Amino acid sequence: MSSVLEDVDKRTRMVGQNRLELLLFRLCGSQIFGINVFKVREVMQCPPLTHLPKSHSSVCGVASIRGKTLPVIDLSLAIGGRSLGDTSGCFVIVTEYNRSVQGLLVKGIEQIINMKWESVWPPPKGAGHDNYLTAVTQVGDQMIGILDVEKVFSEVIHCALDVSSSVVDMARKTTMQPHILVVDDSSVARNQIKRTLEQINISYTLAMDGKEALEILKAWVANQDPLLQRLNMVISDIEMPEMDGYTLTAEIRKDEHLKDIYVLLHSSLSGVFNDAMVKRVGANQFIAKFSADDLAMAVLKRLT
Repeated sequence: MSSVLEDVDKRTRMVGQNRLELLLFRLCGSQIFGINVFKVREVMQCPPLTHLPKSHSSVCGVASIRGKTLPVIDLSLAIGGRSLGDTSGCFVIVTEYNRSVQGLLVKGIEQIINMKWESVWPPPKGAGHDNYLTAVTQVGDQMIGILDVEKVFSEVIHCALDVSSSVVDMARKTTMQPHILVVDDSSVARNQIKRTLEQINISYTLAMDGKEALEILKAWVANQDPLLQRLNMVISDIEMPEMDGYTLTAEIRKDEHLKDIYVLLHSSLSGVFNDAMVKRVGANQFIAKFSADDLAMAVLKRLT
């Protein structure tokens, strides 16, 4: 128990400091990729896999790990590369995303690095809309691609995007016209939130990271924009380039004009550390991605 508490304390000390830890790995070729350590449960040599008929082409099989069966996704194939092929020399990164646990098949594990979000940037504009990068960074002379795993899962493991009819009916009963600032670097996640808000007839402004969101809020204050008076909440992702959601929340709480804004952190980081982190930065609520009904209900409760 003491080691668990020490682990929580170690990671929560990074909260509000705009830092992250990345697990670096390789797929095919020399390119190095990374994902947030918070999303990783464990890393292991690839166990024996059982192929399931009619499964998605990127799912190379299912594995039994610690008494649970989970799908293993050939990550190279899922992002448009060639299959990793023989799994005997590969590794599985067991991850928790969007309320579910799954394995990502990779060729090799490199290292874990600790860095500042200021050193993480959006993908180059020339990368196109169909790339699977949510951000890039540099370690030495090596460019690291941070994968938009939410996009991968949206294509491989589909989730329901429609708000249930009972929640839509509840939304029709409100006469308020609130506005919400949505902050997320993933285009897939932004579209999911947009679709949810549109189904319950809530207007919104979109920002691609915490820095842009803070600039929008401060511009609304400076210009006495009516949207600030209608602002019902900020819905923010946690891991974003330049400024993460924890730091955005901390900056909002430090600003005299913004400190009372309701902040809902909405993230696929659904591990055990979130309660401590949310309390540390002063966010009002945390919801794990993605449930259209849960998100819609959280918004509607703010209107009652």
